[in-house]
This record gives sequence, structure tokens and C-alpha cells, in this order.
Amino acid sequence: MSNIITVFGATGNQGGSVIRSLLADPVLSKEYKIRGITRDVSKEAAKKLSSQGVDMVTADMSSPSSLRDAIKGSHTVFLVTNFWETMNKDAEVAQGKAVADACKETGVKHLIFSSLRSISEITNGKLPNVSHFEGKAEIEQYIRDSGVPATFVLAGLFMQGLSGGMIKKRDDVYMLALPIDAEKSKIPVFDVEEDTGKFVKAVIKNYPNTIGKRILMATVYLSPKQLIDEIAQTFGVKAAAIQVPEDTFKSFLPPPVAQELLENMLVMDREGYFGGESLDESHSLLEDNVTSWKEHILRYKSLFA
Repeated sequence: MSNIITVFGATGNQGGSVIRSLLADPVLSKEYKIRGITRDVSKEAAKKLSSQGVDMVTADMSSPSSLRDAIKGSHTVFLVTNFWETMNKDAEVAQGKAVADACKETGVKHLIFSSLRSISEITNGKLPNVSHFEGKAEIEQYIRDSGVPATFVLAGLFMQGLSGGMIKKRDDVYMLALPIDAEKSKIPVFDVEEDTGKFVKAVIKNYPNTIGKRILMATVYLSPKQLIDEIAQTFGVKAAAIQVPEDTFKSFLPPPVAQELLENMLVMDREGYFGGESLDESHSLLEDNVTSWKEHILRYKSLFA
């Protein structure tokens, strides 16, 4: 049996987290050789991984021949695609399909794809414009139809996006202004840097029982008010969560992504980011504790000093 785990996006948030978890695991680090895929192996981040024993390989998801060579010999492949690089759903879908095809051609036994649900499907077409979800859902369906044995890991809302962007200080008050109910809406929060690897490691260790399943990568569902209250209590600062009109929320954002990100938020006031699914089954696979919101903000305490 091949003993190679190939990780796309090796120097990024999700892929990097996967590699760190694999290297730190006393069983998997001995059982598997880790291959990291990046477009530029000369970058410092790639060199650092090489120094840790990761076989760094250059590949371009837009080049099928380079993908086959990069994946060849792998038992397991972790795939993450990046909509925001091109902001083009069709381009993202084409890349995901190309990797799936390469996995099928080279006999990969387990493809783990960082997917998302179709918000259009969840809301019966009422929120049709969240392209970074729709593209991943389309790739997931293509993988399922291809017959490649696969598991789908779905990331919640990144804690890094909340602490480092959405929560802003105005007149000495830390504000979270969203177009959803501040007390009732439930946001599945997820520390992408710390916890992606914990979930993917669990998926690998539970192979083949995880084939065909969706694993929800999030710590807990929290309301905007709960998020803000934790900041206030932890740091002794003033903080508030408020609901703003949809047009006001859109005015905070670059026009090309305003409607997309608005609808991304609105689903959490409706059917839910994960369609209302519980996190319990996904958590039952884990060996490691996931990162709490409080642990996350303490790690980034300089943002709230």
C-alpha cells in the first residue's frame, strides 16, 4: 500500500494546519510520508516545510499533467481550492475537477476535499449568490459522481476573519455589526490555523468509515452577542454586537463581493450555515480538543489591547 499523503495548499492556512497535525502525530508521522503541493517551492514557507521532512512538489491546479505527476503514488490527498484568488467560480470548479480526475487516474484511495454546502440549495434558491460556497458544492458533487473514494470537510466561519476583520474598534468600543439578529443567529466558529489539521487527521484515522461523509469543522455555534461578550469579559473592554440593515452592511464591503458576503451572513439568520446540522457527530471523531473562541482571542490579544 502506498504510504504517501499529499496536501494541496501546503503553505496556506488549511493545508499548513493539516501538515502540522500530521507531523505532530506519533502514528501517522511514521506510517506516512507527507508530500506538500505548492506553486513555488523556493518560497521560505516551502523551504521550512522541506526542512521538516515534507517532500515539497510544484504543481498547478490548472495543469492536468502536472497534477498527475504530483499526485502519483498517493494513498490520500487533501484538497483545498481558493475561490478568492480569482473570484471566479468556474475557475475554482475547473481546478477542483482537474484534481479529482488526477486522483481517479492515479488510483488515489482517499480524497479529502475542503467543501461547503450549496446555500442556494439550503435556502431553496432564495440566496443564490454565494459563489464561494456554490463552487465547492459543485466540486463535491463531481467528486461523488466520479467514484473516487472521498470525505468532505466543511469549514465554519473562520475565527481569524472575525477577530482580524469583522470586529472593528470605533470610539473605544469593539463593534460587530452584521445584518443578522445579534442574539438569535448562530455562527459556527472555526480556528482554521489551529483546527483544520485536527479534523483531517481524525478523518484519516477513521478511514474507511469516513468515506462519503461530510465532517463539519467548527468548535461551536455562537451568536454575535456571545462572541462580543467574550471579548468584553476577557479583556475588560467595551464591546457591542448590533444588527444593521442589509444595505448598510453591504456599504462596508467592496462592491464586487458585497452581495455575496451579505447572503453568506443572511443564511445564519435563516436555515443555517450548515443547514442546521449538529456538530456532535463530527466532534465524536476527534482525538484533540478544538480551539474555543476565548482561546483564540487570547492568542490574538494584541488586537484587543
